[in-house]
Amino acid sequence: MELQLIGITVLWIFLYGYLITASIDFGAGFFSYYGKVTKTDHLINKIISRYLSPVWEVTNVFFVFFFVGLIGFFPDTAYYFGTALLIPGSISLILLAVRGSFYAFANYGAKENNIYSFLYGATGLLIPASLSTGLTISEGGFVEEVGDQVVFKAGNLFTNFYSWSVVLLAVVSVLFISASFLAYYADKAQDKQALEVLRKFAMFWSAPTIFASVLVFVALQRHNPEHFANILNYAWMFILSLICFMAATYFIFNRKRYGTAFIFVMLQFFFAFFGYGLSHLPYILYPYITIYSASVNTTMGWALVVVFIAGLFLLIPSLFLLMRLFLFDADYVKGNKGK
Repeated sequence: MELQLIGITVLWIFLYGYLITASIDFGAGFFSYYGKVTKTDHLINKIISRYLSPVWEVTNVFFVFFFVGLIGFFPDTAYYFGTALLIPGSISLILLAVRGSFYAFANYGAKENNIYSFLYGATGLLIPASLSTGLTISEGGFVEEVGDQVVFKAGNLFTNFYSWSVVLLAVVSVLFISASFLAYYADKAQDKQALEVLRKFAMFWSAPTIFASVLVFVALQRHNPEHFANILNYAWMFILSLICFMAATYFIFNRKRYGTAFIFVMLQFFFAFFGYGLSHLPYILYPYITIYSASVNTTMGWALVVVFIAGLFLLIPSLFLLMRLFLFDADYVKGNKGK
């Protein structure tokens, strides 16, 4: 396998890790506020807080690795995406700062403050919506070279059908992934009341996830026919994704094997995410950047590959250990630890 393919594969794995862990976090924020509004917070917020307390600090590590690695492997991306992501990127940073302040002041009454709770819930939807614009911009049509300058067509981004279909998919996917995991977590905690509420959330957001996925395909065919044609070469991956979705919803609907259901949810997004990534190659940004035209020299590239693979092998076991010690500890998951 070529150096560039190894590099982009490692980065895509980091981004997939962020997709799953951040989705659980962002969705939990929305469900927490929704529970407060609908007076069901006493049923689900203990489960949500129990999950967030030990893991929120490490969620963004995946994204930091991806972002630093992308610029390290493919320096030209900073030149093009730096201009294009100035507006949505700045919005994302502000929203992440607001969300971080909620965690920082959680022990000082932020959880009980209605304004903080609203911002916490709102950022759970707005952050993935703003971050998704990076994938939208990569499809081309929003950045243009005029002489020696890169011009970002902000008006095109905010009025484009494909752009909004991706935003919709990002939001509903976050809610589906989060609800599926939290239902599993409530089942592990043997909290039947929370489980029933979160199970309903998972079932409710399952259909919009598939609808939004189909909408993205339709919009992509109109926006970037070349990429859509490449996707057809990897149709088997999207079929496997659909099969995994059906298996997950089957288990959740029948109130059994929630852990297996969430594994199928992760596989659903794994096949769809990597199918999208493979079909997008060799482009990073249509039509200006490919993994070959933008990569660093071979020596530096291999050094980065070694470092990031080492980081991956350090991060994943660390996350697994964190889950074993806290999230899935028999006493902690039931809320008994520390009593």
